[in-house]
Amino acid sequence: MAISINDDSMSLEMGWEGHRVWNAADGRWEVSGWPAPLDRNRAITAMVLAERLAAGHGDDDPFVIGWHAELTR
Repeated sequence: MAISINDDSMSLEMGWEGHRVWNAADGRWEVSGWPAPLDRNRAITAMVLAERLAAGHGDDDPFVIGWHAELTR
């Protein structure tokens, strides 16, 4: 798995699955699989959360719980 974060794009490559993020024109970030645009920091959090879940950590993992709470505020 590899996370790539640039000024105008982000991506998380997970084998045959790819989760991608891109920057919307208004400065908001659209995250694949997330229902609403996020700011840059939350977009990064979403990418790290996706990587953690893909690594096999479950919903009871303290990091998963904390990062999910950050995204739903």
